[in-house]
This record gives sequence, C-alpha cells and structure tokens, in this order.
Amino acid sequence: MANTKPIYFDNHATTQVDPRVLDAMMPYFTEHFGNAASRNHAYGWNAEDAVEKSRKQIGSLIGATSKEIVFTSGATESNNLALKGVAEMYAEKGNHIITAATEHKATLDTCKHLEKKGCRVTYLPLKGDGLVDLDMLRDAINDKTILISIMYANNEIGVVQPIAEIGRIAKEKGVLFHTDAVQACGKIPVNVAADGIDLLSLSAHKMYGPKGVGALYVRRKSPRVQLTAQMDGGGHERGMRSGTLNVPGIAGLGAACEIAQKEMPEESARLRRLRDKLRANLEANLEEVYINGSMEHRLPHNLNMSFAYVEGESLLMGINDIAVSSGSACTSATLEPSYVLKALGLGDDLAHTSIRFGLGRFNTEEEVDYVGNKMIEVVNKLRELSPLWEMFKEGIDLSKVQWTAH
Repeated sequence: MANTKPIYFDNHATTQVDPRVLDAMMPYFTEHFGNAASRNHAYGWNAEDAVEKSRKQIGSLIGATSKEIVFTSGATESNNLALKGVAEMYAEKGNHIITAATEHKATLDTCKHLEKKGCRVTYLPLKGDGLVDLDMLRDAINDKTILISIMYANNEIGVVQPIAEIGRIAKEKGVLFHTDAVQACGKIPVNVAADGIDLLSLSAHKMYGPKGVGALYVRRKSPRVQLTAQMDGGGHERGMRSGTLNVPGIAGLGAACEIAQKEMPEESARLRRLRDKLRANLEANLEEVYINGSMEHRLPHNLNMSFAYVEGESLLMGINDIAVSSGSACTSATLEPSYVLKALGLGDDLAHTSIRFGLGRFNTEEEVDYVGNKMIEVVNKLRELSPLWEMFKEGIDLSKVQWTAH
C-alpha cells in the first residue's frame, strides 16, 4: 500500500480525536463560550450544563456518580492530586505508600517527591508476566500504610492487573486504593464499585478525546475520601482543584466516554482480532521473537514484542513509515532500555529491540497486514547483516562467548 504519511500504531501514546467528539466540542468554543462558574447568566448556565453532562458520561463509564468526578488538566495532574492529596490529608494516620516499580512516571516521580517530604514508599517488583504478586502486596502493608497506587493496565506492555483483588486487599486493611486507569478506561470494562477503587485517574486523549483534559474519580462514601488541594484559587471542583474549567475539553471527554461505553464490546473484539493477526504473522515468519508480558491479562489492542539479534535503532529507522514506540529511549543520549521491560527480567539486548504496537479505532486490516509484512522484511534484512545472527544460526551459544574489549 502507498503511504503518504506513517501508519499510526502508537495509540497508547495518544489517539486521534474522533470526529464525533470534535462535533460535541465545537459549540463551546464559539456559541456557548461561557465560564461554567458564571452562575448569573445563560452563557454560564450553558457551560455548566455541558460540564455536568460530562460528569454523568464519565461516571456512567466507570460506575461512579457525577459528584465523584473532579476535572483536571490530564492524568498526570490527576495522579499528582491523588497521591499528594492523600499523603497530606492522611499524614496523621501514616506516611507509607505502596506502588509498583513499573508505574507511569507520573506516579513514580510523584512518589519520589513525596519521599523527599518524609513519606516512605514501597516499590513492588512484578512477576515475569508483568503482574503484581498479591502476597507480596499484602505483606508490604503495615499500620502506617495510607495508600496503594497500582495502575490498571500498563502503558508499555498492556498487562491488566488483578484490580478487584487489589481493591479487596486494600479494603480488608483499611487502606485507600488509587489506580491510574488511563490505558484501561474506554478500552475494557472498569467499575470503581466492583473493583473497590477509591481514586481513579483518566485522560481524554487516550480514548479519542482532546489533549489537556482529564479527571480524577474521588469516592464519596464507604469511605468518603478527602484530599488536600494541590492548586489554590477560587475553590472550583468542590475545593479540590481550583481553576477555570476547560469546557470544550470537558465536553469532548464526556463525549469520548459515551462513545467508548457504547462501542467498547464491538471495538475491543475487532482490535483483539487485528492484534492477534499481527502477532500470528510475525511469529509464523520470524524466529526468535518474544512477547513481553502476559497475553492472557492484556489490553485487546496492545502487542509488545522483542526481536532478538536486531539493533533497536536500526529497526526503527527501517520502519520509519510506521509510527510505533520502542522499548529503548532511542532519542536519548543514555540509550537506557525500558525500565518496565527491565523489571520483567529482560536483558538489555532484548529490551533494546522491543516494539510496542498500539492498535486503535481508525486502524484497518490492510494496515495490519502492511505493518506485519514490513516488520518481517526489515528484521530479516537486518539479521542478514548481523554477525551475531550468523553465529546463532551456526549453533554457537552466545552466552558463553568470551568477548574481547578493544
């Protein structure tokens, strides 16, 4: 197929705005441009109506009430508000937080900040399949533990955690449970009540909505979660997050949630079929390829694979007409491999050759075929040039080779 621009297979990084979402947003840039906090005229009332409609749409998607939705600028802010807000509000109860070593940087860096403020943080390792060890989680809880923060689904390997079980453990121990559900919301069923979630972060631009808007679910009863605000101002969002609301963005987030809720079963099945077709093509035509993380507990649109005996940067350059994400930070000076893959026990060699394929709503079967065939062609071409591949094919055990440094 002839491409005028790269095929987009990086839907974990961001998604295209659905035209239906854009249609829902447009009136609030022009005709209904009021401030949702302006309570004494029709412009403000119209804006407020749009915001309240969005709260209901988001709540419906995740099994919450509209009053439990707090709007933010995105999931990074939601994570910061959840973790810092709990740490400050419940400081008298304790100062211990439990998270996982493979969380998004928005959680890990927030935890690092809280450690400087006197909090103690336990970073749980994961099992080889990318899942949390529930016994290890249980053992990590002590009488000073105030919060568990474990992401619903990983942004690199797509592994879905046993969230309901984690929620039960948290409830048994009287500990609050926060989940970064950015990659899960709109892709798989999420229900805060059934899963025992007290705080949940989500973002519009991961589910075909606009960038710069997100939300934090904050449980209102059993227990009622209280947060210390991290931004001072006019006391918007019930005092939890001050600032003039981004009404067009919020309208878009609500519309994105409503579309996702209606179309999720059909869309997930279609993307799983396309994902599995891509996987089957790669595995049937390439040796020494490895799937990273559990396939059983995985988002339907995610595939993360390592291609042994291929140099990571050369692979990305060879597929420059396909937009994907690599497990190695190829644009950085350090060339550090993915910390998520390292946490699964991968060596630098395989971690550096990983590719994350993130399929999405607007991808086609033709594109899946093209991407698979292009990957096969480029990997084979690079291996033909690789002395390591030649040695491997000759049956030499590369782990026992004594390399000489010059």
